[in-house]
Parts: sequence; C-alpha cells; structure tokens
Amino acid sequence: MKKLVLAYSGGLDTSYCAKYLSKEEGYEVHAVSVNTGGFSADEIKTMEEKAYQMGVTSYVSIDALTTFYQKVVKYLIFGNILKNNTYPLSVSAERIVQAIEIINHAKKIGAQYIAHGSTGAGNDQVRFDMIFQILAPEIEIITPIRDLKLAREEEIEYLKENGIHMNWEKAKYSINKGLWGTSVGGSETLTSHSSLPEEAYPSQLEASEPKKVTLSFTKGELTAIDGESNSPEKNIQILNEMASKYAIGRDIHVGDTIIGIKGRVGFEAAAPIVIIKAHHLLEKHVLTKWQQHHKEYLANWYGMLLHEGQYLDEALRNMEAFLTDSQKNVSGDVFVTLLPYRFELNGIASKHDLMNASFGSYGEMNKGWTADDAKGFIKLTANQNKIYYHVNGES
Repeated sequence: MKKLVLAYSGGLDTSYCAKYLSKEEGYEVHAVSVNTGGFSADEIKTMEEKAYQMGVTSYVSIDALTTFYQKVVKYLIFGNILKNNTYPLSVSAERIVQAIEIINHAKKIGAQYIAHGSTGAGNDQVRFDMIFQILAPEIEIITPIRDLKLAREEEIEYLKENGIHMNWEKAKYSINKGLWGTSVGGSETLTSHSSLPEEAYPSQLEASEPKKVTLSFTKGELTAIDGESNSPEKNIQILNEMASKYAIGRDIHVGDTIIGIKGRVGFEAAAPIVIIKAHHLLEKHVLTKWQQHHKEYLANWYGMLLHEGQYLDEALRNMEAFLTDSQKNVSGDVFVTLLPYRFELNGIASKHDLMNASFGSYGEMNKGWTADDAKGFIKLTANQNKIYYHVNGES
C-alpha cells in the first residue's frame, strides 16, 4: 500500500482526510498529532480513538512542548515580538514546529506521501507545504480539502455515509490552544466592527484582588516565579494559570495573511503578554540604547518571517544568534501586579541595571562629569545643525 502520514487534529477536516484517503484512495494512513501545549492527556486519548474509527493504520502523538519553546518561543521572548504591536504569534508559530515534527516522522517510517487538512484560503497551507517541500521534496503532498474545495456539509455527509456518526456541529467559536496563547475565531471576527463577547474567551474572570508576582529572568529566559524555579516552558504554564484568572491578555489582531487578504482573529495570551512586557522592561534597564534600537527592527523581521512560513531560511538563524547574544545581561527580577483585565509593571531589580546612581540621577545631580564637560558636549552635538542652518539660511 501507499504509505501516507496525515497531520491529524481530530477535527472534521482531518477526520475526513483520514477516512477518504484510506477508503477511497487506498493509502495506508498513519495519523500524527503534535502537542505544542494545546492538548491534555484525555484529549490525546480521544483523538487516538477517533483516528482508529476513521480507519488509520497507526496513530502517534508527539510531545513537542520543549522543542516548541527552544526553537521558537524563546526567541519570541528575546525579541519582545508582538505582530502589528498586538499579537504574540500564538498559534501561527506552532505550525512550524508541528510541520517539522510531522515530516521527521514521515521520514522515520518511510512514507512516500504526507497530507494535511488545510483549505486553500488560509496561512497554514503555506506553512505546512513550505516546510514539507524544503525538508522532503521527494515526499508528495496530498491536500483533499483544498483540492476538492469541500464544504463542511459535504464532509459531514461523507462521514455519515461511511458509518461515522459523531457530533460535527460547528462550535460557535473556534478555539486553538497552545503554550504561547489561544486563538478565538467566530462570526464577529469575520467582520471589521464587531468585538468578541465575554463568553467567547475560554478563560473567564475569576479573581478580583490584586496579586503581586515576581518574575525572575536569567539571560532572557523566565526561570522562576516568586522564587520557585522551573523550566521556562513550565513557568509559562504556571503564569498563564495565574494571569488568565484575571482575564488578562485578550485582544483582536488584524493582520495581512500570507496569501494577501486581511484577516481578523481574537486571542487570549495572558502569560505571553505579561512575559513580553516584563522582559522588555528589564531590557530597558540593562541594555544599551543601540542594543535596543537594533534588536527592535531585527525582532520585527524575525516575527514577520516566522509568520510567513520562512522559518527555515538561514537569516533566522543569524537573527537568533544576535538575539541570544543580546540576552547575556538580561537577568534579574521584574515585579508585576495582576489585576482584573490588566497588569502593572512595578519595577525591576538587577545587578546589571544601568540606572547606576554613582554616575548621577536623571534630572537631579551629575556626578561623573563637570558643568564644562556638559557645555562642551552640547556644543559639539549641535554643530551639524548649526552648520546646516548657517549654509542654507533657514530658521
């Protein structure tokens, strides 16, 4: 039989693919799901049961949580990356790691084909196809939903005809959860004017009393919360559990898709937003002016290329090297207060803090230079514009 690996989530599209490709096209289907923080053990078990009902030959769940953090999330933090100054690239960043893990599994079992359930109208088809083509050009890509232009109702009818009677009723809101945030799609996000209602978000407001939290960073990575050390990915999960009770990190992102149309998606990303803002505050204290300047535009490019599916371009490895080197002094504590729907950054403590009082306090007392030093510096700094206005006679 023709051996095929299917990127499988257990939803309608990938369930249709599993049944259709095995029954109608004669493929030996091996279903693979990649957990980047979005699936519980019970959900993985349910996916496995569904996969076998669809007629797959095998099912594998790959735990890629640490891989996702090390390969992607770490650099999103180092770069304080928020696409369009809003979106922490929550789910879109996961697709890169998922695609790489799936292609690695396909090679491992010697599959000649690989399939996914993306439509022809979104970003994921680009991300998956590009990774597959670059890493395994010899493996043919199969995409039934895209190629057949199937409507949701057609997929449901086909599964029913083949004895698969499950509740495929589309939820009012589409939820995609991962380590770095949760996307929320609904009828409101298909418009340009409607906001998502409170009930659309998976985390509801549970806490009202202010909560003070200390986030400890070591070379840019979140290594402890309130003095308790854990792996950075574990700390992200712990902080998310705490901050999501305050309904922090909600917003709607409007952006340009890879295929050229505008898209709108809601999200909640309590831990990512708090971490990025806390990390950025620490950097403002410990990095030089020019480090911050160059980091900002490089990080913006890194986020854009990642979003566009260009993860395998060597330019990203170059940027990662710069971002990693920039973090060697980004160590210290950031003091945060969690409140309903918002948070406050109260300050930092770091041995690398460049607000060193021995050199003077801004607007107060100069200790490292004289008044004449300051006058000479200002005079020389003004020279270029003095010459310009003298030559051109403008005022």
